[in-house]
Amino acid sequence: MHIREIPWLEPVEAAERLRALGGLSFLDSAMRHDTLGRYSYVAADPFGKLVVEKGVPNWNGTAVDRHPLEAISHYLDLYRLDDQPGLPPFQGGAIGYFSYEFGRLLERLPQPDAPAQGLMPDAAWYFYDVVVAFDHQAGKAWLLSSGLPEADEAARQRKSIERSESFLRLLREEPKKEASNVGQRIARASWRSNFEREAYMQSVARVVEYILDGDIFQANIAQRFITDLPEGFAKWQFYRALRRRNAATFAAYLDHGDIVIASSSPERFVAVQGDQVETRPIKGTMPRSSDPNRDKELADILLKSEKDRAENLMIVDLMRNDLSRVCRPHSVLTPVLCGLETYASVHHLVSAVTGRLMEGKSLMDLIRAAFPGGSITGAPKLRAMEIITEIEREARGVYCGSIGFIGFNGNFDGNIGIRTVLFQGGRAVFQAGGGITALSDPAAEYQETLDKAARIFAVFDQGDAP
Repeated sequence: MHIREIPWLEPVEAAERLRALGGLSFLDSAMRHDTLGRYSYVAADPFGKLVVEKGVPNWNGTAVDRHPLEAISHYLDLYRLDDQPGLPPFQGGAIGYFSYEFGRLLERLPQPDAPAQGLMPDAAWYFYDVVVAFDHQAGKAWLLSSGLPEADEAARQRKSIERSESFLRLLREEPKKEASNVGQRIARASWRSNFEREAYMQSVARVVEYILDGDIFQANIAQRFITDLPEGFAKWQFYRALRRRNAATFAAYLDHGDIVIASSSPERFVAVQGDQVETRPIKGTMPRSSDPNRDKELADILLKSEKDRAENLMIVDLMRNDLSRVCRPHSVLTPVLCGLETYASVHHLVSAVTGRLMEGKSLMDLIRAAFPGGSITGAPKLRAMEIITEIEREARGVYCGSIGFIGFNGNFDGNIGIRTVLFQGGRAVFQAGGGITALSDPAAEYQETLDKAARIFAVFDQGDAP
């Protein structure tokens, strides 16, 4: 591994300068936080691509005769690297996503009536030999180059230096100016939803019936917004505006050519470092106010909300159960219960559940046990997912899946793919939803989806305007 500390450069500018290499992945702590928003990562020009389509994993276009989780694990093990202490957790490895539908490869579940947008892969992970890692708290940046996939040690060392030098040259250059999205604004009226207001409210009422009948305790129901894009729509410029207007701790931008993902997620699905595991489910939302006194009042209302706290506690129990399947006995703890976190447009109730992996259990065992995250399914998880499919009828795609990294050193951090826009086939699509409980008011639940979607609509509508 060739490690070089480099002069500080804003991560978004580093991503701008490396975009021309292709295959850009940008894991972006656009909202700073001492722990949750401490690190950002930029990588481009991957040497390998593991893509899962219709349940079949492909490595650089060739089918692999393994379960997708086994295939991912195989290639990670093939390029295994020792962890370098004192550096950010991701030091080279794979960046990508598991779609929500990846969960159907882990459990027997009904298929939706229609695909998410086009034929979106169940998962896609790009493998990188070079990563630029940023520690916002320390104000430091590193260029990490492994020389992979070279197997010979001497050849690998030469390649690591050559690749490091070539990336450094690009990072020092001023990027070429690209046309912005000014004049390409998409008005709110241009968006179509799979639910009219009354239909969504009826769906909420149907979920409440399921709850009262004893089928479930909670289910997360979302509406899906879609629009056609004007020709030449600048997706990267859109993301720059999104991260500015809706800064989040687990934001991301993935350029997979025909598929581009722009995420401003505030929620962690799960993180693994060594044998330490953490998940941070969000349940409970309140819109913010521009008036400081009213904003504080809304936060207090959320903290005291019986419905929201009950919703959060149910998902904490679910996540504790998921982690207990692969974590050591008595190691699963809840250090934060219904804590308040504030973002650009909403307040959230967030809890933290931690644990220590059992001896002999791996990251892939954890994914199998906990994916998709319980905060965006409901409880019990499998029955809630069946009801979600029945009501939403369309595949979710990357929405409510997970975007993040899997390091060659074994570390993992992935978000919950909410506040996330998928660009594919000349269209943009995103979803917004909420957890339905026995105490849910259909009109309030519908409004909550609009509150969550508001900032994304605004970015499309206002383009690059300051």
